[in-house]
Amino acid sequence: MSPAATFVLVHGAWHGPWAWHGVVPHLHAAGARTITPELGGGGLHDDAGAVLDALPDGENVVLVGHSYAGLVVREAADARPGAVEHVILLDGWAGPDGASLLGLAPASFGAAIRAAAGDGTLIPAPPPAAFGVTDPDQAAWLAERLRPQPLRTFTEPTRLTGAVGRVPGTAVHCRPPTYPFERFGKSAGYATRALDGPHDVPLTDPELVARTLLEVACPGESPR
Repeated sequence: MSPAATFVLVHGAWHGPWAWHGVVPHLHAAGARTITPELGGGGLHDDAGAVLDALPDGENVVLVGHSYAGLVVREAADARPGAVEHVILLDGWAGPDGASLLGLAPASFGAAIRAAAGDGTLIPAPPPAAFGVTDPDQAAWLAERLRPQPLRTFTEPTRLTGAVGRVPGTAVHCRPPTYPFERFGKSAGYATRALDGPHDVPLTDPELVARTLLEVACPGESPR
């Protein structure tokens, strides 16, 4: 695969396509194409459907899922494995058929999420610091854009037939780690690669993320 690859960049929970705003120019400068679908948040299956709707006809893509979207892109790749050249999890959740995000997460995380949602269906957005964003300007920019996340996206179990296992994958995990994203990747049979930065590294270091995506998806190529 060459840097002319098409990257489908899928944002995580509480975020939107704007999460990739700093990464996209670096990928374009290297000759890559990008698609940034918006997840509607109706549920995990609805979000996987939104990714499938965004896939171009007759073109293989690199599916990149950040955080919660790790589950989303794996379900999408399972549904159309012939359309996906590579799956990249960026600090992404991943599990077998029937796994949900809250089922994979530590009990303390699940308890905090359910408490935040209360009796409602929406989880209020955590503060930027929860994503590792501490720079005041970046934190203010992020805080203005974060939105509530439907609880259903965290509780709905993923549907996998096993076809996703035919698609090569790489789990890029941030360090210092927040959750066991490296282990999730290994359990999925993916190669793993460490990246120094906080969970929201697409915001804090977009050039590093773009370079890493190109190196994973286009090995041996020199981004121009």
